[in-house]
Amino acid sequence: MDVSNDWMDTPHHEKEYQLGVEKFLHFAFSSPGIPQGEEIQCPCAKCCNRLWLRRDVVYDHLICDRFVKGYRRWFNHGESLVAMDVDSDTDEEYNYNDNIDELLRDRFRDTTQVDGHNMGPNEGAKEFYKLVDEASQELYPGCKGFTRLSFTIRLYLLKCLHGWSNASFTSLLELLKEGMPHLNIPTSFDKTKNMVKNLGLDYQKIDACPNDCMLYQNGHENDSSCHVCGTSRYIEHHVEEDDATSSKKPRKVAAKTLRHFPLIPRLQRLFMCTRTVEAMSWHHNECVKDGSLRHPADGESWKAFDSRHEDFAKEPRNVRLRLASDGFNPFRTLSSTHSTWPVVLMVYNLPPWMSMKPDYFMLSLLIPGPQSPGNDIDNFLQPLIEELKELWELGVETYDSKENKTFNMRACLLWTINDFPAYAMLSGWSTKGRLACPCCNDETSSIYLKHSHKTVYMDHRRFLPMNHLWRHNKRSFNGKTELRSPPQLLDVTTVFHILQGVDNSFGKKQRKAKNGISNWKK
Repeated sequence: MDVSNDWMDTPHHEKEYQLGVEKFLHFAFSSPGIPQGEEIQCPCAKCCNRLWLRRDVVYDHLICDRFVKGYRRWFNHGESLVAMDVDSDTDEEYNYNDNIDELLRDRFRDTTQVDGHNMGPNEGAKEFYKLVDEASQELYPGCKGFTRLSFTIRLYLLKCLHGWSNASFTSLLELLKEGMPHLNIPTSFDKTKNMVKNLGLDYQKIDACPNDCMLYQNGHENDSSCHVCGTSRYIEHHVEEDDATSSKKPRKVAAKTLRHFPLIPRLQRLFMCTRTVEAMSWHHNECVKDGSLRHPADGESWKAFDSRHEDFAKEPRNVRLRLASDGFNPFRTLSSTHSTWPVVLMVYNLPPWMSMKPDYFMLSLLIPGPQSPGNDIDNFLQPLIEELKELWELGVETYDSKENKTFNMRACLLWTINDFPAYAMLSGWSTKGRLACPCCNDETSSIYLKHSHKTVYMDHRRFLPMNHLWRHNKRSFNGKTELRSPPQLLDVTTVFHILQGVDNSFGKKQRKAKNGISNWKK
């Protein structure tokens, strides 16, 4: 829209703001790309253009929570990314709405603005700072609207959004360079991709067996079929050639591909930035030790870990991580059962107002669908586990921008966050059936209701103190007194010995052996 959006700064209870919200909704639902009477992305401060909601719900959200900060140009709702006011001789409005700089600040944590630290002794830090400096060059002499990096990323975004081929993207770059020789841009798609990759915005593609038996890595990169089930690695697609005969040429495409986003460079980058380097030691230097629980560092689990691993704990910059994973349907339709599984890591060195912010979540793996990986998720976790083992056993040389020197950074995975089904996939203990409780284990008290075909779990009175009145209350419960003590939690050594005989053959076609070891699946 070309009209002013100053009403977005007025208090949400004023009439001007409410009328402005009505104008926004009218614009959004009248956009050619939005089906009439359906849903749009909600731009409120909580939804942040991630949820698709009805008009009345979006209106309520915008009145209560206002717009997400910085969303002045409504490009998610049909407005052009580039201002088209040819009569204006200023680009203030355009610059105000250019979010590329904000993206770079979020991605690189302001390493592009670090002064006096660009020559740290660590080779990785030197290379990274050099790349950022090169990418921050002017698009052309005197240009104020774009940098070389922001313009290249904008072009790359348009390529992805509109499905341009690699050849057409290269032709566009060559045309721009030929018509405007002063433009400081890459001259081909490959050079553009290398710039994005070298700046840490890339990921690794690892082909996987379609039956989740194995990953094609660690000596199996050139295999054409699974060495476990024999299924082909590829699916053949027939593509028409650009010749007079229009014959079809088969093209091999991997049946399933895992996306791996390397963890180590992103952890190192947290110490390269002056904004986050001090926060990475907050749990040790600034967390108040008064017995209150404000941070995971105040918990018994953290303290017990420190007492067992004193060599790790004596370096406060060593990283404590938590892993979370769950499946979701990326196609926003209930008619599809497609399930994609992201694996996300959170850094708990940071203070509580930073550690749980989405800006500091680190996507490590993107496990493809269409089905849930189930117990075979272990195969897909291999690249992350290899990184975690390196960080735990050896550590990596990391540049500390505050100290202006390097140190050996180590990391550990302390906890996981999951719902009950995902808990079963990661732990190997089945959370279904008669022995579903992971605390009670073999002593789980369960009853199967034959008419409703459900299993219910009873007898939780055994967790009460032995002199509690409810232990002798027969009428309100199952007609019996409860005099049993709580079940004993399994310790690490016991679990290790139990799992020695479990069959760890993975893959949907593999018939799991009946090992008779309680409820353990792997």
